[in-house]
This record gives sequence, C-alpha cells and structure tokens, in this order.
Amino acid sequence: MAEAHQAVAFQFTITPEGIDLQLSHQALRQVYLSGLRSWKKRVTRLKNNVITGVYPASPSSWLFVVIAILATMYTRSDPSMGLIAKIQEHLPVSDSLSVQCRTVVSAVLFSTLLWLLLIFTMRLCLKQLLSYHGWMYEQHGKVSNTTKIWAAMVRIFSGRQPLLYSYQGSLPNLPVPAVKDTVKRYLESARLLMSDSEYERMTTLAKEFESSLGNRLQWYLKLKAMWASNYVSDWWEEYVYLRGRGPLMVNSNYYGMDFLYVTPTPIQAARAGNTLHACLLYRRKLNREEIKPSRVAVLNVPLCAAQCERIFNTTRIPGEETDSLIHWQDSEYVAVFHRGRYFRLWLYHAGRMLSPREIEHQIQHILDDPSPPVTVEAKLAALTAGDRVPWAQARKEFFSSGVNKRSLDCIEKAAFFVALDDDEQGMMGDDPAGNLDRYAKSLLHGKCYDRWFDKSFTVVLYKNGKNGLNAEHSWADAPIMAHVWEYVMTTDCFQLGYTEEGHCKGDVASSLPPPTRLTWDIPAECQERIERSLAVAQTLADDVDFHVLPIQDFGKGAIKKCKISPDAFIQIALQLAYYRNRGSFTLTYEASMTRLFREGRTETVRSCTSESCTFVRALEGGESKEVCRHLFRTAAEKHQHLYRMAMTGEGIDRHLFCLYIVSKYLGEESPFLKEVLSETWRLSTSQTPLQQVELFDFVNHPDYTTCGGGFGPVADDGYGVSYIIIGENMINLHISCKHSCPQTDSHKFGADIKKALMDLLELMSPEKPDPSKAEQNHSKNSKKDL
Repeated sequence: MAEAHQAVAFQFTITPEGIDLQLSHQALRQVYLSGLRSWKKRVTRLKNNVITGVYPASPSSWLFVVIAILATMYTRSDPSMGLIAKIQEHLPVSDSLSVQCRTVVSAVLFSTLLWLLLIFTMRLCLKQLLSYHGWMYEQHGKVSNTTKIWAAMVRIFSGRQPLLYSYQGSLPNLPVPAVKDTVKRYLESARLLMSDSEYERMTTLAKEFESSLGNRLQWYLKLKAMWASNYVSDWWEEYVYLRGRGPLMVNSNYYGMDFLYVTPTPIQAARAGNTLHACLLYRRKLNREEIKPSRVAVLNVPLCAAQCERIFNTTRIPGEETDSLIHWQDSEYVAVFHRGRYFRLWLYHAGRMLSPREIEHQIQHILDDPSPPVTVEAKLAALTAGDRVPWAQARKEFFSSGVNKRSLDCIEKAAFFVALDDDEQGMMGDDPAGNLDRYAKSLLHGKCYDRWFDKSFTVVLYKNGKNGLNAEHSWADAPIMAHVWEYVMTTDCFQLGYTEEGHCKGDVASSLPPPTRLTWDIPAECQERIERSLAVAQTLADDVDFHVLPIQDFGKGAIKKCKISPDAFIQIALQLAYYRNRGSFTLTYEASMTRLFREGRTETVRSCTSESCTFVRALEGGESKEVCRHLFRTAAEKHQHLYRMAMTGEGIDRHLFCLYIVSKYLGEESPFLKEVLSETWRLSTSQTPLQQVELFDFVNHPDYTTCGGGFGPVADDGYGVSYIIIGENMINLHISCKHSCPQTDSHKFGADIKKALMDLLELMSPEKPDPSKAEQNHSKNSKKDL
C-alpha cells in the first residue's frame, strides 16, 4: 500500500485537541512538478500558435516594421498618407495622453495593421504559388524556366525555419473537378473491364447523370468547397471509416514491422524501454512542432500536416450508428496488456520523462507479476476486434459507470496501447519465410484479444525482442504512422542503443511507483458478448492468407536504369502477375495522397488501364521485344499521368463519392453513382514511402532494413498488396487474400509478382553484347588488318 499513501497529498485527523493536518511533501512535489510540466506545454503551444499564426512572417518582423515606421516619421515624412493622423483622432484615450504619446501609439497601431496586411498578402501569394502544379508534369531531370522561377518564389515566401504546421494556412483548397471531366475519365477507365453492351449501358447512365442530376449535385459540392477546408476529407472519414459496422481488425487496421534482419536486443523489457522512450521523444517533438514539414522530394513542396495532430492520445469510440474519434491534449501514461491483464504505466515522474532504463524496469515489473487475469478479462479486447454495434451496446451497458468505466477510461485516454506478447516472431529458425508470414499475421490480428484495435496505434513487443505496431486507420493514413515508426526504429538503435548485456542505458530512480493493475467487474452477460465478438474475430483472422516477400534481386537502382518510374514499373508488374494468376484483368486500386492540399488524405489511381492491358496481352502473346518495350513505356507514362492527376485533385473516385453523399442528403437516386460506388476492387495496392531516408544508412548498416507494413484483403475474392522500395537494391511486398476463396493464394500470387518483375526487368534492361559474337568480330577485323 506504499504507493497508495504516496498518492495522497495530505491527510487530516480530527482530535479533541483540534485538527491534525499531515502534509506529504513528496506527493505535493509530484503535483507541483506535474503541473509545471503542463504549464510549460501550454506556453510552448501558445508560442507555436503565435509563430504559426503570423507565418510566413516572424514575430520579430513586427518590431522591424514598427521601428521602420517610427524612423520614417522621425524624418518628418508620413508613410501612412494621413492614416496615422486619422487613428490619432479616434483614439479612445486621446485626452489622457500627450500629443507625442498619441502619435507613437497611433504609429504602432498603424504599423501593426500594416504588418498584418503584409502577412495576409504573403500568405495569399504563397497559397497561389502552391496552387501551381505544372512542375509535376515535366519530364524527370528537365526543369523549365517557369518552374525554376516558381520554385525561387516559393522559397522567398516560405520563410526560413517553418514549424510543422506553418504551411497549413497557405496550402490551397482541394479543387472540385468538372462533372463532365470526371465522367469522361471514369468511362475511359471502365471501358476495358466491360463488354460492349455493358459499356453502352453505362455510357447512357453517365450521360443522363451528367446532363441532369450531376449539375445539381455539383452546385452543392462547390458550395461546400468554398466553405470547408476540404470538400472530401470529413465525409471520407465519417462514411468510409467511422460508419463502417464491420470489424476494424483485418478490414481497416494495418500493421508495421520491425527491422527485417536485425533484432537490437533479445530482452523484451529492454526493447520496450527504448521503443516507448523513442515514441515519447517523437511526441515531444510533435508537441513543440519541431518535426520538419513533410515535402515532395523533387522541389521541396510542402505537404499538409493536419493528420499528425491525432497520432497520440486518440481513441475511436464505438457507436451504434457511427463511431467517433476522441483526442485528448495530453496523456502521461500508456495502457499495457500482458497475459490477459491490463496495467497503467506512467511514463513521467517528478515532471520529467522516464529514461529508457526506467521504462525497462517498469516493464520488467509487469512481466514478473504472477497475478492471473480475472474471469474473461484476458479476452476483453475482443470487443474491439468484432462488429461495432455489439461493442457499442456492451460499452453503453457494462462500461458506463463504476470500476469498468474507470478502467476503460484509463485505456482510452492513454497515449497509446502496448501489448507484451509471450510469442517469438521474426524471420528466424528453420522456416524463415513461413515465420515471416506468421509475424505479419500476428501484427495484423494477433490472438484477436491482445490488441486494443480502437487505439490510434498499438506497439507490440515480442518475447525475443522483436517489435511492431498495429494502427487504426480512420484518424490518418499509413504514411503518417510510417513517419513515426521510422523515427522510433532508428532512434532505438542508432541514438539510444543498448549495453553489452542488451539492457537499456542509464540508471533507475528509487522512488518510481510501480505500474497499476486495472480491475474489472464483468458480469456473465458481458462475458457472453465478449465470446461472441471473439468468435467473429477469430473466424475473420483464420481466413486471412498472408505472405511477406522480400525481393533482393533488384530494386529502385535497376529500375531507374530502365528510365521508368519505379512505382509505374511495379504497378504494371502487378497487372501482369494478376493476368497470369487469374487469366483476366480487374479493377485495381492504388492509393495516392492529396496532401498538396489542405487537410488532404488520399485519392484512387485506377492502375488497370487500356495501355497496361495492351502491353500485357502483347507480352503474353509473344510480340517482339521492340513492340513490347514501346507498349510498356506507353503504359508507364499513362500510369504516371494518372498518378499526377490524382495528386493534383483531378482524380475520379473521391469526386464521385462526394456527389453520391450529396445525392443521399437530397434523397435523390442516381443509378450511375450507385453502380460506380458498388464496384469491387479485387486488387487493392499501396506503396509505403520511405520518408526519412537520412535516418537510415543502407551502405554501412545494410542489415538495418525496414520491412514496411501491410493490410488485409479488401475483397473476399481479391488481393491486398502493399510494397516498400528500400534503397537501391530491395523491394518488400506484403500480400494478403482469403483462404475461403479457392481462386486466391498469397504465395502463388507472390511468386507471380516476382516472376513478373524479373520478366519486365529483363525486357527493359539494355541488351548486353554477346561475348562470343564480339570475339568473332574481333578475329574478322584482325584478319582484315592482315
């Protein structure tokens, strides 16, 4: 009970002699230091808000403007053209101030207004500059004079040291494409997947929509675009994610892996110490806005950082009709799951962040705790893995008061969730490939009750020191979480490090309170709900067929020698592999980002094009190399063009999605929109970008290779493919499908993808001269010389 007494700041006892007041100085000191840390964060947040609010100017520029105006007035000239005098006349305290004071006050007010006007003008100019996307359509390596001038102007108006959110007010709004353009692009993408009669019918529906209902829906959409920061993102978050009533596990959540070949330490608690501390370091940089704004690498064009706001301290709350996302400003602890028990682990003590060694000590305390779980406490998290409506009903009925509410609040308000697994995972043992697949499945769904799937992310730490994460999808897209994980992995190994024995570095304070066990009171009816949710989740998890395929034969370096975009190369290889696998083409989804715009998220690139299909048919039909090469380059150029259009707001699917939402609000039925929105994406793909290349050293530390991450299959009879391009010589693929579909097999499709990549590389690589022919030619030339 020692820790309970320490938590009480004061006690008092009423005696015949009076009130005996006993103060706990240690507890009061903890309260003081915790409050001091909170106030420091508030001051930092206020300072950053001011700096971001006046960007692209700086707060010190206000003083420069004031001094310049006062200096000009000292020379007996009026830079305000009479405005300072007008301000002086209408000062409310003009009678109580001297003439000189009124003049100075008026000049300062005029300077402030002039300064704000300059900020507004600079921000407007930067917004207009960032609306230009012509640079994206230029040939690689060839920059026009227009783009060079534009890039110079962007640098001039961007200021010197922008904070993470500095560009937010200067980013342009996502434009609304014309209905006729979107319909035209849709019909072009759908033509190759339809018969002549189907295409004719769809064309008729499209023309009817375009000439009638489409214009009315477009008017409402343009009105929203004028009013809102982004006409897509809020509806996308609500209707695609939060209103989904199926399980988050497998269907929505995704995962990220540890280093592929290296485990920095075999000690689970030590790996947890460094990993959790690195997460806290990232959060501190995030709170201080010290993280550099993400940019497009080509010309350092800034990207929207709005999704970063909800990385930590965020939870998805279930509802019967729709879920909600709740974000708290701060949280000083994490919730930890181990062997069916839940703990609250404080990560701050005496107003400071715990060191990695102290976190290791606390985690070891949890690992050594022999207490068993109570009733079905061990499987409680299965509620977050099953359908959303039963979880919402159970939460309302059994977790809205008492000890259950307190414990649930502790989990939901935690900075993030931590799962300590007793299993060993990774590419190891006699079956490294099979173990890598099992590692991916473990991160994706675990045992269906050992991840809290509602938290923004769960850090998973295995018994052998391997780690990984499982992330909820509604609050942000994968590149945001990938940015965090890149920082955490490299900070863990290259900055924090371990002792020779594999423990974290540093000392442990003797006054650390131990982790607190959370308690539950779960009635029999709630236990039945948990078991039903677990059964649903277990059926879904067992059906997942997963394969992780590291390809070391070639990477970006070999592809660039072919003078082809690496992403286009891989996407066309996927089309070739799918055609060989299924004997047909299918509607293909590739995720592209729209973060060039304010609050942008994603857009769909329809990667299955008529050009890629023509190439695949030609290659499989035995056409000559010259013909196939030409068709391949045409298909790659078309894919790049579609990707650029998606990034610049000229995509197809988000516009049609929003038109459909408006039609539902108006109570209008559109056969065209209904049919488009019901199409099945049997091949869903996504590239995980390696964003912080400077953190990795693939030359000196080639084994420290990130494996990327993946997601579950989108369609019951389709594939999900995630890929990451590592350095110059490696590509990692994560392939998912379902065992219940006899037409799909992740391992077979993986082999098809690898063969397709090799075939394309052989096709596009420059032909090497035959040594025997070269020797014959040399001998002939020698005879001629004789």
